Amino acid sequence: MSTALDRQIRPIYDALDTQSNKSAVLACNKVLKKQPNNVLVKALKALALVRLQKVEESLLLADEVLAKKPTDDGVLTAMMHVLRGLGRHSDIVAMFETAYKQHPQNEDLGTQTFFANVRVGNWKAAQQVATKMHKQFQDDRYLYWSIFSAVLQANDMATPEALRPVLLKLALRLISSGNTPSYFNPDRFYVHLLILRELEMYDDAATLLNHEIGQKICETSLVCDEIRRDIMKLKGACKQEGEQAKVKILEKKDRNWLEFLSLLDATFWDIASTSEPASEDVKAAVTEEIAKTRKVFSEAATVDGLKDRSGLLALLELEKRTKSHGLWTDACEIRMMAENYFSQFGDKACCYEDLLPYLAFEGEELEQWTSFLNSRKSFDTPDTLQRSINVYKLLRYNLTSAELTPELELARAQEYIKVYLDGLKFGVNLPDTELQPADDFAILVGHAYVSLWKLTGEESHLQSAAATLEYASARSKQSYRIRLLLIRIYHLLGAPALALDHYRLMNVKQVQTDTLSHLILSRAAMWSLAPLGDITYMSECMEASQIYMSNSTETAEFIARAFSTERYSQIIDFIEFEDRLDNSLQRDLMKVEHVRMRVAHEPLNAELVDMELIELKFIFDRIHHDNRDFEVIPNYQPRCQPSFNEQTLPLKPPGAGWLSAYLKVYIRAFQEASDLDETVEDKLLIGDRPKPSNDPENQLPLRERLVKKRQEEIDDLSEDEKLFYEYTLALSEWVGPYHDYVRPPPSALLAEAAKSNDLKPGHPLKSMAAAANGSATNGHSKKDEEPPAVKESPELIPKFFDDMKSRFDAVISGTALPSELLHIVATTQEAYLLFALETVRFKPNSIIKQYKFGQLAQSFKDLRVKASSILNEMSTVLAKLGEEVATPDGRKAFVQASSSIQDSSGVRLYFVSVKASAHHFTV
Repeated sequence: MSTALDRQIRPIYDALDTQSNKSAVLACNKVLKKQPNNVLVKALKALALVRLQKVEESLLLADEVLAKKPTDDGVLTAMMHVLRGLGRHSDIVAMFETAYKQHPQNEDLGTQTFFANVRVGNWKAAQQVATKMHKQFQDDRYLYWSIFSAVLQANDMATPEALRPVLLKLALRLISSGNTPSYFNPDRFYVHLLILRELEMYDDAATLLNHEIGQKICETSLVCDEIRRDIMKLKGACKQEGEQAKVKILEKKDRNWLEFLSLLDATFWDIASTSEPASEDVKAAVTEEIAKTRKVFSEAATVDGLKDRSGLLALLELEKRTKSHGLWTDACEIRMMAENYFSQFGDKACCYEDLLPYLAFEGEELEQWTSFLNSRKSFDTPDTLQRSINVYKLLRYNLTSAELTPELELARAQEYIKVYLDGLKFGVNLPDTELQPADDFAILVGHAYVSLWKLTGEESHLQSAAATLEYASARSKQSYRIRLLLIRIYHLLGAPALALDHYRLMNVKQVQTDTLSHLILSRAAMWSLAPLGDITYMSECMEASQIYMSNSTETAEFIARAFSTERYSQIIDFIEFEDRLDNSLQRDLMKVEHVRMRVAHEPLNAELVDMELIELKFIFDRIHHDNRDFEVIPNYQPRCQPSFNEQTLPLKPPGAGWLSAYLKVYIRAFQEASDLDETVEDKLLIGDRPKPSNDPENQLPLRERLVKKRQEEIDDLSEDEKLFYEYTLALSEWVGPYHDYVRPPPSALLAEAAKSNDLKPGHPLKSMAAAANGSATNGHSKKDEEPPAVKESPELIPKFFDDMKSRFDAVISGTALPSELLHIVATTQEAYLLFALETVRFKPNSIIKQYKFGQLAQSFKDLRVKASSILNEMSTVLAKLGEEVATPDGRKAFVQASSSIQDSSGVRLYFVSVKASAHHFTV
């Protein structure tokens, strides 16, 4: 690049680096006036336009640049970012392949072509490029790129089953014929072992592993050691693994828990490896092995003392497995070991979770365990406070059904409050960034009051739990566990704004939004019922979706970087991570919630319908991964009760069945309201389509799949949603023929799009053919056949609104929580909105007259009047309920309901009153 040109282009790069995209466009225009054919400047301008969301202009420039078949590194880099922003990943691959073909001796272009295929998961092409580069440049790195690309192609779900072993054998032949043995690099050695494992060549893998170099690699590389363990188990060498683990535990003082598990598996191998009943000789041999293993673990526990918990935990696990195999001799052994463990590690926060799998005591054993714990209560120091917290948790875990009466639970709640307030003295001088040592007592208070609510059905106990936890949250601002409980309780109480506040204060970031956003966004449309209502949940959906948008580019870059540095052991994890995020169940549940709220909050126009239709159809073909974390919610409820998570779910959490049902509902509704068909959609689509799924179910025609009901879907719906689902099927079946008759043909739509395209710069429609004269008239074509006969609406449609009104009246007269009322109203409103969506095409009088749909329009009007009347009645009742809660009398009732938690030393009347003012229903 000349000095003069560099001086002209430098301001463009500076503007792009500082996100001054408008300035970048102006700088590009200035250069292009003098050099209208400068490809680099056009590419940079296209990049600035993409960032400014000016898609049509950037498309035109991008196609101009691609037509020039660029090979310059600056142009290629800029175009890669442009095409990625447009979702045209296949064009990126084609661009680099074209450049590499023009300069086959350019090693950098070859590398970039390989990485372009890697980023889109095109492993076959990547393998071919890497093979070609190895032949040209004789670099072993390219050989292993080719080998690992073949492995990844074999693991790809799109690869035919018969081709997979062929690809793996090819990879093995390449790795065996290489100039440098695989064990010269731990990651290459990992690839070699991986191939042998996939081909089930366990003896060959064992030969490599038993070699001196292989043993040293496994000692220093965790990933190689992990695959070694897997291969040895598959080979059936579990006892050999156990002997190695014994040496590591005793001689090398290795405290990796996997070594303890290996020894445990080896101890019970003779019984666990067969489904046949064990003979007396086998039982005797295993009993002897148990004694030897117990000695090993006891020695490790004695040597470690208070430094490590592994030995004592292994002893507990040993006794548990001994009991499960019917070889238990001493009934009190586990209890005595649990007491020993608590005596040594009872002051650790992990003590409760460590002991939980071993504490299913009954009868006399339970009495002795309870007596032991009661003697360990002490509140003198922070360490004894933590020990007492564990005591209360463990005591609560083993409560029996007879001990879970309202009176006893209320007494426990008050005791937990007292010890919580006493424990606050240990955190008086702590900064706001630290947790209060007594936080777990506040969590126990919340659990006790939720248990009281489940026992009595009285909402006041939930209010008491909320007030206590709010107080604790104010004292311990960083305690996300307290906020998790408050989110659940506020949703039950119908206070979603407060729940959202606590969720945002948790500062959930990056991939955590995929695992935790379900806490706030499951059935989020229920909390935002009207255009004048709370739209913050829509904003939260958009914010939580950012991780999925960044994943599509960032993870692909991580995979390319891992290839570059030959970190093959990381690549499979990155690919799995990318797949789990791209096909996340929560991602698409959140998308459906956003669509439901858009329909409620935005005008029902063609832009909304067409855009959402295309996106939902892409989602419909996915096989989903459920990454949601429900275990993060603390659970200190007794083992004879459901968990806190299960107790506080307003409704059954939506799963894959729920998603499938609602996708069918909205895709079918949008299809009927839209003028697009697959032909038009394909020509108007800008980016790449998602990879097709190999699921045989997805090979059926879309219309056939949309009307097919599955039991999994029905089971995932609430009772109100089941009625709604049947209503939508009846509605679509009724109005579908009228939509099909009135909808303009694809040729008319394409002609109109072409006309619009000629009036503005942009990307020309793919294979656009002008419509024949007379094929379109104002968007509607003449029909040769007669319009379908007008039928009365199915009985199910008006009956749905009557049923929902009856449900609402029954619930409002009882003691239901606000969340149940809101669910009924939200479902009724959604049914009304879908009715409006499905009938909006028939609103213009010109349509009614042209197709003689007067009787149909009257049916629509009657149903609309009926549905709106019922919704108005519901909203009046809810508004009145909300006004009652917001009055001074309502706040006074909240304070009185929380009287059991008010204490002069801590949770004062003033604090509870403030929380009462903040507590309000969505309505």
